[in-house]
Amino acid sequence: MTLERNILLAFLAGAALLPFAVSDQYILHLAIMALFYAVLASSLNLVVGYVGEFSLGHTAFLGTGAYTAALLSTQAGMPMWVTIPLAGLVSAVFGFAIGAITLRLQGPYFVIVTLSFAEVLRIVANNWIAVTNGPMGLAGVGQTLFGDVTVTDKAGFFLIVLGIAAVALYLSYRFVYSNAGRAAVAVRENRYVAQSIGVDPFGTAMQAFVLGAFLAGLAGGFYAHYISFVGPEVFRFAFMATMIIMVLLGGKGTLIGPLAGAVIVTVLEEYLREVQELRLTLFGLIVMAIVLFLPNGLMGFIALRREQQAAKPTLNAAKERTV
Repeated sequence: MTLERNILLAFLAGAALLPFAVSDQYILHLAIMALFYAVLASSLNLVVGYVGEFSLGHTAFLGTGAYTAALLSTQAGMPMWVTIPLAGLVSAVFGFAIGAITLRLQGPYFVIVTLSFAEVLRIVANNWIAVTNGPMGLAGVGQTLFGDVTVTDKAGFFLIVLGIAAVALYLSYRFVYSNAGRAAVAVRENRYVAQSIGVDPFGTAMQAFVLGAFLAGLAGGFYAHYISFVGPEVFRFAFMATMIIMVLLGGKGTLIGPLAGAVIVTVLEEYLREVQELRLTLFGLIVMAIVLFLPNGLMGFIALRREQQAAKPTLNAAKERTV
C-alpha cells in the first residue's frame, strides 16, 4: 500500500517537471496521450481488475464525456474547468443507468450487453444529426480554460491532463483501499463467498462501475478539447482494444499496472505508425504473449519475483537446518 502510493506520487511529481524540462512538442504530445490513456486504463481497471467483470463497452463513457464537453463548449461557450467535470458527471449518470442493467448479468452476457450499449451510442451519434452533426462530428471545440485564459500549447494541455490523471489515481487509490475496494476484490475472487459474509455484489460492482464511468468521462471531456473535435469514431472499438491491452500488459488489479501499460503502449503505437497495416496483428500477438507468458501482467510478474527473492533466505535457512 505505502510502496504503491509512493511510486504514484513520485511519478506524478516527476511528470510535473516534464513541460519545464522538454520543449519538443512531439514528445509532449506523446506524454499527453500516455496520460490520457492512463486515465482510461485506470477507469477500466476498476471494473476488470477489481470487480472481475470484463467490460467491452467502456467507450460508451469515453464518448459520452467527449460529446458532453463538446456540446457545452460549442453550444453554450463553457470553459474547460466547467465542461470536463460535467462530462465526468454525465458519464457517471450513464454508468449508473447502464450498470443497473448490465451488472445483474455475468460472464459472456455482461460482455455482450456492455459492448451493445457502446455500439448503440455510436449509432445514435452517427444519426442524431440535429445534436451531434452526424458523421461530420462537432468541430471547433473551445480551448478556453477559464475567463480569458486559453490553452494554446502542448505544455498547458499536459498540465491539465496531468491534473486529471492525479484525480483519477487518487480516487482509484481511495476506492481500492476502502471497504468498498476490499469488497470488490472479495466479489472478484468468489461472488458467493462474498455474499455469505454480507457483501452486496451488485452494490459493490455498481460503485466501481460508476467511478470508472466518471473517470472515463473526464478523459473524454479532455480529449474533446485537446483535439478540438468529436465524432462518432470516439465510440469505436479501437479505443476499447487499446484500453484492454494496456490493462492486461501492465497488470490488472493493480494501480501502477494500467499506468505502466499506458506509457508502454503509447510509445509502441508511435513506433508502429509506419506499419499501420500490421498494427492490429502485432497488438494481437502481444495480447497472446501476455496471456501465455505474463497472465498477471508486468506488475504481477514483478510482484512474483519479489516474493521469490524474499522467500530465498527462508528456504536457504531451512536447508541448512536439515543438513
